[in-house]
Amino acid sequence: MTRAPHEVRLVLDCAAALGESPLWDAQEQALWFVDIGGRAIHRYHPESGAHAVAAVGEDIGCIGLTRGRALIAGMRSGVFLVGRDGAILRKLADNPEDQAWSRFNDGRVDPAGRFLVGTIDQERGGRAGLYRLDRSGLTKLLDGLMTSNGLAFSADGRRLWHADTPRFTVTRYAYDPATGALGGGEVFCRLDRDAADRARPDGAAPDVDGCYWTALYEGSRIQRWAPDGALLAEIPIPARCPTMVAFGGRDLKTLYVTTARAGRPEAELAETPHAGGLFALDVDVPGRLEPLFDPDL
Repeated sequence: MTRAPHEVRLVLDCAAALGESPLWDAQEQALWFVDIGGRAIHRYHPESGAHAVAAVGEDIGCIGLTRGRALIAGMRSGVFLVGRDGAILRKLADNPEDQAWSRFNDGRVDPAGRFLVGTIDQERGGRAGLYRLDRSGLTKLLDGLMTSNGLAFSADGRRLWHADTPRFTVTRYAYDPATGALGGGEVFCRLDRDAADRARPDGAAPDVDGCYWTALYEGSRIQRWAPDGALLAEIPIPARCPTMVAFGGRDLKTLYVTTARAGRPEAELAETPHAGGLFALDVDVPGRLEPLFDPDL
């Protein structure tokens, strides 16, 4: 494992409470992301520097692009189709869990156009789940989770990475892209539980070499893991809480990193004043474009 000498730059000092779910829009050449606690959807155009913010009415955990040029969004109360201006178009599914402790968290469109989305148990009771959304509604794929996170697919769609963040573990499952069925899983990587570090796997994205990039919440860094589970690189990020990574740019060789600042100690924020901002770095191996959600699937 090496510490690669990448130059990490602040590209948007947006001070997000809990920045998450960065997503590259190739048609618009823009990066979308959300602020969960700020209840907002952000759109950033790197070439012009234009930045737009759309308010939403509740906590929003994740977004995906759709075939109809809208967004699919996992929120506290359910999954919605949302316009690019943040307006709710229609509700696709209710959150089947108790909203007093549950909201939707990380989500990802699968290769066929379904939406996989997990929840977080904010009381850490291990009651969260991972769900598949298609025309038949929500189907539970995993239960007994604390924080469903880190979703990413292999290029052929036959493997699915998934993290349960508070358990410091990423699992890789067999996945059937034809049916959306989840098969058996095995531990892909497990981070050490260091009382001083507390780094744990948050949001993720794959590159074209089949490597898994993950942001380490409370770890001040991101990591790149080989397909065989070997740690290839660690890159420091100037914020204690990186939350997710996404590939973007015309060549998909810009890696964007969202971060969080809500609830962080004042002394920490004095050392990392741009926490909550959007960071970027150039990488040698590009990522892949994300599939589009198909509401009619």
